[in-house]
Amino acid sequence: MLDLTTICPTITATTELEYSNQLAQVTSFASRIHIDIADGIFTPRKLIGINQIWWPANLVADLHIMYKNPFVYIEAIKTLHPNLVIVHAEAEGDFASFANELHQHGMEVGVALLPETSVDILSAPIGFIDHVLIFSGHLSQFGGQADLSLLEKVRKLREQKPSVEIGWDGGVSEKNARELAKSGVDVLNVGGHIHQAPNPQLAFNELAVAANGPAT
Repeated sequence: MLDLTTICPTITATTELEYSNQLAQVTSFASRIHIDIADGIFTPRKLIGINQIWWPANLVADLHIMYKNPFVYIEAIKTLHPNLVIVHAEAEGDFASFANELHQHGMEVGVALLPETSVDILSAPIGFIDHVLIFSGHLSQFGGQADLSLLEKVRKLREQKPSVEIGWDGGVSEKNARELAKSGVDVLNVGGHIHQAPNPQLAFNELAVAANGPAT
């Protein structure tokens, strides 16, 4: 049986009310969500803080930390205990120690790459990286274009570590979901295309069909 590409709604909110509303939009149909937090330093806009986030127990939550120095928040991260913690390759701090501690506490660790960052930067630490997020969007906000030239990173990552899970963030739509999936992307993180749709569940379902084909 072939593995299916996961459609993962993104939560990108600046207030607790906005955060709750976005969660409410997707909890009835999503099984996995992608939560963005941003410090307004590494990013042009600050999002809801790490001490303000939560999620229903029935959801698998990935935490995408867009902070200049995310590693000082490790105790808060351990308390939240998400499925996956994604930090940026361009962030500052001791990634190896951070990854080791999270692994010891049963969490997976991912690294996000901005468009201009080469996958070569991951050559040394790839052994303890579970997930790589190819970023093609706008930091800390919905939107962005899916720059499909970045799919070359997927090929290089598979050469480095065939088993690594690969995510994509930015510009996912029914027009490109199949190409992204066929190119080896495992997780499509989708924000505005779902949240700003007249019918978020229908938008989610259409993306799943576009990526994987009709359910059988």
